[in-house]
Amino acid sequence: MSAFFSSSETSMMAINRYRLKHLVKTRNKSARRVSKLLQRTDRLLGLILIGNNFTHTLATAIATVIAIRIWDDNAVLAVTVFMTIVMIIFAEVMPKTIAALRPESIAFPASYILKPLSKLFSPLVTLVSLVSNNVTKLIGIDLEEPANEDLKPEELRTLLETSGVPEHQQKMLIGILEMDYLSVNDVMVPRNKITGIDLDDPLEVILKDLQETEFTYIPFFKDSIDNVIGFLTVNRKADFFSGGTIDLESLLNELEEPVFIPENTPLNKQLATFQSVDTRVGLIVDEYGDIEGLITLRDILEVIIGEIASGSIEKMDIMPQTDGSYMIEGNVMLREINSRINWNLPTDGPKTLSGLILETVQSIPEKNVGISIEGYRFETVLIKDNVVKIAKVEKIEVDTEDEELDEG
Repeated sequence: MSAFFSSSETSMMAINRYRLKHLVKTRNKSARRVSKLLQRTDRLLGLILIGNNFTHTLATAIATVIAIRIWDDNAVLAVTVFMTIVMIIFAEVMPKTIAALRPESIAFPASYILKPLSKLFSPLVTLVSLVSNNVTKLIGIDLEEPANEDLKPEELRTLLETSGVPEHQQKMLIGILEMDYLSVNDVMVPRNKITGIDLDDPLEVILKDLQETEFTYIPFFKDSIDNVIGFLTVNRKADFFSGGTIDLESLLNELEEPVFIPENTPLNKQLATFQSVDTRVGLIVDEYGDIEGLITLRDILEVIIGEIASGSIEKMDIMPQTDGSYMIEGNVMLREINSRINWNLPTDGPKTLSGLILETVQSIPEKNVGISIEGYRFETVLIKDNVVKIAKVEKIEVDTEDEELDEG
């Protein structure tokens, strides 16, 4: 009996509440019974502890009486020691260990007995709960305050990582959660990587560049990228070349007006904007109106579903080396590096590799330098036009003994 109450207590407290809610929704009778018992945890624990203590006391008393009748009063101490060992092993440790490992297997059958017992001993359970609750209130704990069982995003992420959900689906769900912490600056195409066409060029050059460009959205500008006139989509590009007249005026008629997005706009907000308007591309501008980058609906979707394959040439901006390091272009976004090679470079500051190195050095190096940042070694290979063009990066081993000393 003591083993029953001990295992019931542990299984009821260890049962997965979210799985229990799911089973209740599917009208599982055992789950509904357990859920009803857990609605009043104080009464459930009161019932279990009453039963457990009663069986402990009864077993010890019976063993003592038997020992006195068979032997004498001197056997009481030996019987007490023996019963303590037996109760600890067979009535506490073993049943609670099994219940912790298999909570549903214990809690569901136990609920068939606990429910009628709770009604049978209702007056005693009520008395114990009343005294216990009043004492609890005296120490400042409000038992009527509902327990907050809602998961925070970071807790839900940890749950997903250990849930057994297929890796691809897991990444998609985590990608949705990450959108709450990302802005358009985290996934944009940086200004220096935007490929556009200058309308001040001769028409022959414009048409040649247009035919050779394979991007879905092609920006057209005058003089500089800060003066974007509009975008030409792939579909309109086909319409333009299939039309009868191919001149600058016809080309301008096919352009979509540019949409400007303030920097640091939350990614989930921009996704909602793209869904509500008839455009799928925008230019990110700072407080002075200067263009910082370009973002498309595809860039946002890739946060959720991963990189979308295309027919373009394989990316060569992150090149693995034989020694385990990588040669990486400085304009590559840190978040893209983390995603592609499963690293954990800091992303709460600068967005690009060049920005991270220059912020750490706090100057424009006159020659190549080597630095370490949060477990990664950076060696600049090419510095040009005040930015890091190429850097060699490797993940360095952290001395576990030093980590333990730091934690101590």
